[in-house]
Amino acid sequence: MKRLLAGLLACVAAGAQAQPLPSQQPQRQALPSQQPQRQALRVCADPDNLPYSRADGSGFENRIAQLVADDFGVPLEYAWLPDVRGFIRKTMGAGLCDVVIGVPVGFERTLNTRAYYRSSYVLVEPAGDTSPPAGFDDPRLRQWRIGVQLIGDDGATSPPGHALARVGATTNVVGYPIGGDTPAAARIMHALDRGELDAAFVWGPQAGYYAAQAKRPLAVHYVPPPPSLLHQSFSFPIAMGVRRGDQALRDRLDDFIARRHADIARILDGYGVPRVEDPAS
Repeated sequence: MKRLLAGLLACVAAGAQAQPLPSQQPQRQALPSQQPQRQALRVCADPDNLPYSRADGSGFENRIAQLVADDFGVPLEYAWLPDVRGFIRKTMGAGLCDVVIGVPVGFERTLNTRAYYRSSYVLVEPAGDTSPPAGFDDPRLRQWRIGVQLIGDDGATSPPGHALARVGATTNVVGYPIGGDTPAAARIMHALDRGELDAAFVWGPQAGYYAAQAKRPLAVHYVPPPPSLLHQSFSFPIAMGVRRGDQALRDRLDDFIARRHADIARILDGYGVPRVEDPAS
């Protein structure tokens, strides 16, 4: 699913606006005596999909999952499966696990918690002395070789790609399909690192992670969508998803997110995950 996350985010943009961030949503109260006795926190995850998850526990969602398990006082267990089409059906749907640590708030296949962070597509470019573009009307965007993620079965462009097309910056845009053994974000960032691109628009968590690993210094910036595309969000809230109908676990995770939000933020900071404010706040 996170290998397809950019496409999912575009599909659930409308639903993503409906659920506020932790500071805005009233906290649900759930007494410990009302919670079912769970023997373990069973997490559905991809075994090789950094920066989110990996079988060795090195992803930021692994770290958050461990934080949840420790908070609940239960061991952490995983159902590993590559995060592609059918992921929820073959893991949670088959009864192998109970929670996915990162789903868009509006994702329809799971019952979702409140958002625990909100990130955005961001511009990545070589670090330098010049100021970054403040908007899509910056003439440099028409001159630069810019990488963008291509999403969906038909290889449609991501929201920043639509914005570039809207302002006529299409001549030097290079699209990278999300399919393949290597994530599109990794291929884009490696091309930027090698000097094959001048800049790139990449989904935030991936941009921050790969930029930190680049050999050349790279800077990450948020560039707001042009006024003509204000209806098309660049930023999306991310929640945890449980099996539909498992309200008790959802409520318990909501309580965890409210109580441990600062600890979650420290984990995200450690992975360079850029966050933006909810535009409704």
